[in-house]
Amino acid sequence: MESKSTALSIAGSDCSAGAGIQADLKTFSALGVYGETVITSVVAENTSRVLWVFDLPEEIIKSQIQAVFEDITVGAVKIGMLKKTGIMKAVFETLKEYGAKNIVFDPVMSAKGGEVLMEQDACNYLREAVIPLCRVITPNIPEAQVLLNRKIETVEDMKNAAFDICRMGAECCLLKGGHLKGKATDILFDGESFAEFSSERINTKNTHGTGCTLSSAITAYIVKGESVKSAVEKAKKYISGAIENSLEIGRGNGPLNHFFNAKY
Repeated sequence: MESKSTALSIAGSDCSAGAGIQADLKTFSALGVYGETVITSVVAENTSRVLWVFDLPEEIIKSQIQAVFEDITVGAVKIGMLKKTGIMKAVFETLKEYGAKNIVFDPVMSAKGGEVLMEQDACNYLREAVIPLCRVITPNIPEAQVLLNRKIETVEDMKNAAFDICRMGAECCLLKGGHLKGKATDILFDGESFAEFSSERINTKNTHGTGCTLSSAITAYIVKGESVKSAVEKAKKYISGAIENSLEIGRGNGPLNHFFNAKY
């Protein structure tokens, strides 16, 4: 494996291993990319609910980033759960210090069960300081509605929202449309043009970690030299396979099968 085929995940953990850091590492590995990690929060959760969230001290988060960058060439950075403004500042100020490239940010604001995973002040800092550093940001519709303070109810609304999020400074915005009725349609705006990615919905409740997996797959394909549009297209194909082969684990929303293509 080439040294450039490495990616760093900065996110919360998930002890049920369906989302967060664990899902990111599985995705990187499945797609042939070596993954490193920086844990921001320890989350006690399972397929049904979040029991507790413990945020790590900012100095420990900074030190984890330092430990990776002073020793390893990082081809891209995927960022997930950043609950507080202090954590967000610690992450992005340290990434700027090390000149991190190819930042893919999945702005995790709530868990599938509805638990809030990003505080309001952090949302404000996200708009002002974080989005301009992102190569790709991957909000779903509820997250985009928070960022823009308006309703998104149609595909045309999604296009306008993706455009406006890029105007905040992101190079590309992939707005995920799974919350709308009908086909699951995602909209990518790359600063110049739009692309639509539509697929039939897969009849399963086992979708725990879908957003984490999609953003980490996009990160992996970017590391491997794909354009953002091509990375999104391939990541969408990968995640469809992972959902189609999802696992009946737990009593709630089970996890994806990240290694559905593996030959044992």
